[in-house]
Amino acid sequence: MPEVIFPGPEGRLEGRYHPQKDRDAPIAIVLHPHPQFGGTMNNKIVYNLHYAFYNMGFTVLRFNFRGVGRSQGEYDQGIGELSDAASALDYLQSMNSNSKHCWVAGFSFGAWIGMQLLMRRPEITGFISVSPPANMYDFSFLAPCPASGLIINGGADRVAPPADTANLVSKLQEQKGITVTHDQVDGAGHFFSDGDQLDNMIGTVSDYVKRRLTETSR
Repeated sequence: MPEVIFPGPEGRLEGRYHPQKDRDAPIAIVLHPHPQFGGTMNNKIVYNLHYAFYNMGFTVLRFNFRGVGRSQGEYDQGIGELSDAASALDYLQSMNSNSKHCWVAGFSFGAWIGMQLLMRRPEITGFISVSPPANMYDFSFLAPCPASGLIINGGADRVAPPADTANLVSKLQEQKGITVTHDQVDGAGHFFSDGDQLDNMIGTVSDYVKRRLTETSR
């Protein structure tokens, strides 16, 4: 898988870019968890999401936010990281101008950034939010949420309690014109550290995305 370096707002950003042979392939960007708590693009969940999308025929990019790995700059409270994600999407789109579907997937802090990117980029047709930290970050900017997507969390998540996620989902499900699907993996913690739980979560994501790709609506 090619290592790529592309321009970001604060200097170079490091990524892993996985293209399909099909020039019209859908594209997906995958966002990693919190940089100050060890989050990188090689996080197990991010890595597995990347390959799940690739195996479904997507051209995929995951990357390190500023100050992580070989990406330049330093942590910026989520504001700069959102700009990094926008730059990554620009880069991905510049290489795949024929793509008709564009998805964003994020884990934990990356889910929060991904949902903000969704608000800024109308071309995003679907989202996957894994373990969104609804207890730590304000998601009220999703009014209205512009695209349908899947929110998935662990039933035993102590970092982002399931009740907060359920509350976020119920607010989003009141909105017209989109469908927010929610799935909870029983017994799983924030990081889906058990192999079966991780497989279960990735399987749910794959089933959801495959179904959405056969539908024409947003």
